[in-house]
Amino acid sequence: MLERTGGVIRDYGFVARSRWRSIRIGSTPPDPGTGVAAPVLLIPGVFETWHYLEAIGDRLTAEGHPVHFIQRLGLNRHPIEETAALVREHLEELDLRDVVVVGHSKGGLVGKQLLTVEDRAERISRLVAINTPFPGAPLARFAVSAWREFAPDRPVIRSLAQATEVNGRIVSIFSAFDQYIPGSSRLEGATNVQLPVVGHFRVLEHPLVLDEVARWAAEPRH
Repeated sequence: MLERTGGVIRDYGFVARSRWRSIRIGSTPPDPGTGVAAPVLLIPGVFETWHYLEAIGDRLTAEGHPVHFIQRLGLNRHPIEETAALVREHLEELDLRDVVVVGHSKGGLVGKQLLTVEDRAERISRLVAINTPFPGAPLARFAVSAWREFAPDRPVIRSLAQATEVNGRIVSIFSAFDQYIPGSSRLEGATNVQLPVVGHFRVLEHPLVLDEVARWAAEPRH
């Protein structure tokens, strides 16, 4: 219990540092770089800026991947369907192909919406989702604003849950304890990777998570 409590406290320390970094360095993300490995697109969670995924971006850049952030996402407050359409437009504008999408929390739901509805040109090779509430988050029923979209009975959550045909292209990485997802991010038919870490946010800079994301980003498309 103490370990979980301490982990959650450190989780919000990570949130504070990410917020401060967004103020200190501004909203403009780094250029994708000139790497020759598979391109990667990073999608943060709701009310998160790209800075939350900066450690993952740095690791993937070092591994030779061009890493794309979408500044227009801002705090990722728009509905999942709308956000997925915006991401698809970005892929089309840059003519990106064989893209690995890495999404945190809501970002994983946006990624699955891409696979299910938006990716008619098959530009995406796989989705790596981190602490994503695929079955919905029961606590969202009592939330306000954009968080309510994650309630299990919301149409978009139910629709995505029924779209099992794309699950084989998804890697779901999740914490052993996540205070926002009391059930699990386990997704039937996907590759599920549970890691012995605590929290919803701080895992985004945890070495085990960075290693798993890098491994799956480098995995050839089947």
